[in-house]
Amino acid sequence: MANDDPMDSKRFLFASLDAALVADLAWQVHQEGHDVKYYIEAPKDKKIGDGFVPKTQDWKREVDWADVIVFDDVWVGTEVGTGALAEELRADGHAVIGGTPDTDRLEEDRGYAMDILEEHDVTTLDHREFTDFDEGIDFVREHPGPYVIKPLGEVQNVKRLLYVGRDDDGGDVIDVLTAYKKAWGHRMKGFQLQRRVEGVEVAICGFFNGDRFIDQVNLNFEHKRLFPGNIGPQTGEMGTSMFWTGRTQLFKETLGKLEDWLADQGYVGSIDLNCIVNERGIYPLEFTPRFGYPTIILQEESFESATGEFLYRLAHGEDPQLQVHQGYQVAIRIVLPPFPFDDEKTYDENSRNAAVVFESGDKEGIHIEDAKKVDGQWRVAGENGMPIVVTGKGETMHEAREQAYGRVDDIVIPNLYYRDDIGERWIEGDGDRLLAWGYLGP
Repeated sequence: MANDDPMDSKRFLFASLDAALVADLAWQVHQEGHDVKYYIEAPKDKKIGDGFVPKTQDWKREVDWADVIVFDDVWVGTEVGTGALAEELRADGHAVIGGTPDTDRLEEDRGYAMDILEEHDVTTLDHREFTDFDEGIDFVREHPGPYVIKPLGEVQNVKRLLYVGRDDDGGDVIDVLTAYKKAWGHRMKGFQLQRRVEGVEVAICGFFNGDRFIDQVNLNFEHKRLFPGNIGPQTGEMGTSMFWTGRTQLFKETLGKLEDWLADQGYVGSIDLNCIVNERGIYPLEFTPRFGYPTIILQEESFESATGEFLYRLAHGEDPQLQVHQGYQVAIRIVLPPFPFDDEKTYDENSRNAAVVFESGDKEGIHIEDAKKVDGQWRVAGENGMPIVVTGKGETMHEAREQAYGRVDDIVIPNLYYRDDIGERWIEGDGDRLLAWGYLGP
């Protein structure tokens, strides 16, 4: 059982050393009565969270003030680096939610990530890294088949560059690599070609306290393309559906095998492994060794014990005794033009400072991303066009969807758009397949 006594107020420092991502988590902890300070490095994001969360202009000055320091990403500008900062701070005796240089590398260097998995007896798909486009094109010609193109390094954050091949002979992959060579050759330091397989895409997410995973395991299903039916450009994420389990086979055959390695690292926080699963096996695709977005927002919505206490105990190497909603959860990202593209003129004309209006006044299940509050009015902040995330919960995925989309109908922002099929894949067969293949346990 979780501790029923509320924890005394603690001091939390949240740091976004690249894009501002963690405003909602900071807001939730602040609403629970804790002292919060939030630092944002990126000039264009500085106003995100204004009116919701107290800010600081110098995170390093607040380190000794904080009981817990939370990094929201692996990136420091265009380089990975929060893992090194977290490791240094932990060595100085601070409680930190963050990675290490090696766990940061899981995200930046896909080849290294696959090597770590293979070293720990986790099955991986055939894959190869390239630093030369012509070598990659020649490889596909010599080994025809369907491949996924995954950019390496900082440019991988341009999510629309990830390409999932469709042609059995790899012809479309060759065409895309040829186009990327012309358009992105100066920025893309390399790419990975990974053999494509068919199945159910599912991410296994665990929370690690520096020594072990907590018992609650989160299974989440990402919806990365812009349009319903999984059509259009890659966006990073348009919505997520999820539920919580124990240590099922999906966990034991993937993250569970890395438990000792993560303990040796001293990793603290969320780590997520996206996989393709079919009747033949579980095949990891990529790591997220940090909070996912909007995954953490939906996880936080499903916490039935306090978020601040959870983060505090996790950072201090304790068992947080987390209680979670036992049904299903759905999150829908509400976006504005020109998302997922960058076009300042379009953003200025359609989205900048737009008001977020709730017809009924009810904000239950509504979470902020790129938003600020001015004189009590919610407004769009930043330049990314992702102001809010709407969530829903239910005993079934259908009920969770109904609640979430009912809340979307209450929101008025000029020019908003969103996917209307979040969670449908589970209802239409993904759930039945995972159960039939035995991956979810009894």
